Amino acid sequence: MRAVFSAAFRPFFLGAALWSAAAVPAWLMSFSGHAALPGALAPFIWHAHEMVFGFGFAAVAGFLLTAIPNWTGRLPLRGARLAALAGLWLAGRLALLLSTPLGPHAAAAIDLAFPAALIAVVARELIAGRNWRNLPMLAALAALLCGSLLVHLQAIGLAYTALLGNRVGIATLLMLVALIGGRIVPSFTRNWLAKHRPGGALPAPAGRLDLAALAATFAALAAWVASPGGAVAPWLAFAASLALGLRLARWRGLATLGEPLLFVLHAGYGWLVFGFALLGLSGVVPLVPHSAAVHALTVGAIGTMTLAVMTRATLGHGGQPLTASRATVLVYLLVTLAALLRIAAPVAGGAFLALTWAAAAAWSGAFLLFAASYRDLLMGKDRLTQVKTDTRASH
Repeated sequence: MRAVFSAAFRPFFLGAALWSAAAVPAWLMSFSGHAALPGALAPFIWHAHEMVFGFGFAAVAGFLLTAIPNWTGRLPLRGARLAALAGLWLAGRLALLLSTPLGPHAAAAIDLAFPAALIAVVARELIAGRNWRNLPMLAALAALLCGSLLVHLQAIGLAYTALLGNRVGIATLLMLVALIGGRIVPSFTRNWLAKHRPGGALPAPAGRLDLAALAATFAALAAWVASPGGAVAPWLAFAASLALGLRLARWRGLATLGEPLLFVLHAGYGWLVFGFALLGLSGVVPLVPHSAAVHALTVGAIGTMTLAVMTRATLGHGGQPLTASRATVLVYLLVTLAALLRIAAPVAGGAFLALTWAAAAAWSGAFLLFAASYRDLLMGKDRLTQVKTDTRASH
């Protein structure tokens, strides 16, 4: 068990995958009337909160705590301190399920302890490493903390802010996809093309278009968070979709079709483009449901990009070749199917519930297959094997 806490991606990616796979069907059981969720939050509020601040936050933590040592040159968080942080995340999930006997104040305090502790850890590492370029990560973590707090304020009875809090969380994750994806997708593509297609065209370097795309994305998300039904939000969403699409088109995505581990990053960013386009349409065309746009951005963009990053980071930090196995390709296909089905469900009439269940099955299947096929790497068994091999060799 100690090996699980040898690197941050292990407990947090594993926790994110298992929790995501379990939480979606648990919500759907309640939504369809087959069971009741035990917590005090309304089922649809709990569902959004746990997808953002449970699943999403764990994935962000695993990524950041794994990347920060590369950014700062400092030693990574591991061992007892990492176990304590992962324990706070797990305690938050249990507190939400047990919020009725615990009471909303205690549940809020337990759940918010994890983001507060993560902010403290990330701030210490970035400041000690003088890594000023990545200080915006602290603003993102603070926004996630505030979003979760807004949900808890409604549970406590102080304000009707749960929907706003969940929108803040979704918007923050989408902004992270736009920002971090904009760094890693062209970078990884450039490295792969330089190795496999030397002399060929490479992704365009970052420039004013990239900054404009990020600015348009931020404006569109801010308008959606503040007033999702407002007159301005759809047009800002259209602008963000156009800018992000132009940005993506410069990254040579089609040239990476031969390596799914890389192409899926482009596909995840593509969902961002499509999701904003749907968000704009939902504000001006009554036939396009708002929920379809939201799920294109959440299941499509966040779900796909999360799995893309988790698979790549797990392979890379586990010392494995950066290429997708058949199981990994199936993971990508399942999350894509989940997004398509969830988008189709609101316009399917009487087939809504059946398609939603099918989407849930595909989503949970994707994350369970990820956890199963990457089990040894996530549990640290590859590390234990290497230690035993090294020990035998030393004798």
